[in-house]
Amino acid sequence: MSALFAGFSAFHFLRPAWLLLLPLILWLWWHFRRSQRSDAETSGQIAPHLAEALVVGDRSRHYLKPVDFIALLLALLTLGTAGPSWTRLPDPLMAKTTPLVVVLKVSDSMLEKDVPPERLARAKQKVLDLLETRDGAPTALVAYAGSAHRVVPLTEDQALLRPYLEGLSPEVMPVSGENAAAALKLAEQILAKNETPGGILFLLDSLSEGDASALSQRDTKNGLGFLLVAPGNQNGGAVSQVRDARVERVTADKSDLRALNRYFDSAFRQALASDKNLQWEDRGWWLGWPAALLALLWFRRGWAMSGRDGSRSALARGAGIALFLMCAQYLPDRATAQTPDQTSAQNSSVNGGLLSLLLTADQQGQWLSFRQDYRHAAASFQDPYRKGYALYQAGQFEDAASVLADLDTPEALFTRAMAQIKTGQYEDAIAAFQQVLQLDPEFPGAQKNLELAQKILAYMEATRGEEEDELQAADEDSEESELEQPEQQQQPQEKAKKENPVNAEQWMSTLDTGTSEYLKQRFAAEAAGANSLPKSNAERRP
Repeated sequence: MSALFAGFSAFHFLRPAWLLLLPLILWLWWHFRRSQRSDAETSGQIAPHLAEALVVGDRSRHYLKPVDFIALLLALLTLGTAGPSWTRLPDPLMAKTTPLVVVLKVSDSMLEKDVPPERLARAKQKVLDLLETRDGAPTALVAYAGSAHRVVPLTEDQALLRPYLEGLSPEVMPVSGENAAAALKLAEQILAKNETPGGILFLLDSLSEGDASALSQRDTKNGLGFLLVAPGNQNGGAVSQVRDARVERVTADKSDLRALNRYFDSAFRQALASDKNLQWEDRGWWLGWPAALLALLWFRRGWAMSGRDGSRSALARGAGIALFLMCAQYLPDRATAQTPDQTSAQNSSVNGGLLSLLLTADQQGQWLSFRQDYRHAAASFQDPYRKGYALYQAGQFEDAASVLADLDTPEALFTRAMAQIKTGQYEDAIAAFQQVLQLDPEFPGAQKNLELAQKILAYMEATRGEEEDELQAADEDSEESELEQPEQQQQPQEKAKKENPVNAEQWMSTLDTGTSEYLKQRFAAEAAGANSLPKSNAERRP
């Protein structure tokens, strides 16, 4: 319900001036609806009650008429052109999907075998299934019992989480018990470092009332979900008491994960609506579908609306023109753009389509940009700035920087600098940002991006210097090792090699690659350095 109210509060029109046509459409509908009477009724020569008795076949006065459907069609087209919107478009420079922190309960109760093979093993498998459904979206892992610990920070490398996930067990946790409130606080700290709003998913078997109260008082900026893995506990303890949270029970298939992904995606879009720096998403195309269905009635016999003086056909002609323009926007001839390698406007634009008959090349490119078809839009644009911006949005950063190289407007310089950052040309990007600030000191984002590019360049130069020093030191060491050693030092080394020959594969096989011992030591060190936990929630392991 809160999501519904949030959508209503954010609803508005991007181009509200088009709404001024609605009163005109309403007046035309009323005028033509009122004038649709038979000649006998309007001639004044016959009494109305006699005219009604004499008329044959015209009994549809109180039913819907063609003018009603055409007026509705025009109203839908007008509302669609006004651009209704209630959600924002994600910034292409940040993740397109919501980051997620997976919080796994690793306590003794998770070793119950009522869920085969056990609750913890099933929860781990669900985490792996979740990673497959997220398709590389940033994911972090937090484990908690009586204390909470970050296992893996936000990462897009899903393979990195697997070994650490397999190493989790109650034995590696330094404090027994359950402290979901501490896990929530740690998860929020992880998400706070990311500008993109995210979600927190708990995998557990139960929740105490104290933790439920703490979780209910959280900041609702990030979505919160629960996946219960204990079939004997229908409510998961006090999980149902947590407000504004989605609760799913573990299933044999992935339907539980799909439901949670939909929930987190919805929460992510609601959070984006509060970011005033993001563009609003135009939803007007939704109204094109009912308008197209109404247009199908145009072919019914008797729906031409042609009157004796031709005045009744004015509304129909207006609807036909509006419908044609709408269809022209959605029906470009894509047969001419058969391969992605066709980069010229003549080959990849909409030659031969309806748009090419009505719009210029730049207008075609603008319309394709509205549809987020930036690759074809870049091929259609003739304006250098619009062409370069479309290339940037399409991910062709080198081409975008090349097209914008001859432009000196703040907008073009800023877009070129962003493209150069994407291709690693930090020095050129810094120079471009400085030019932007010289032309417009208040240009949005220029100062911030300039400072960021300078930090990246300084870091890379410092790293490059350290690598050169290491290579030089390695060369010196190799030269020293090649020097002839004293005879009394050579003999023990040669004797050791002969007595205990070990190759690289044998040495690697002796290493312990498991993560359990590492996590146990790390968690113990973290718990020792943290403040003491409340005795009601945690108890030191012996």
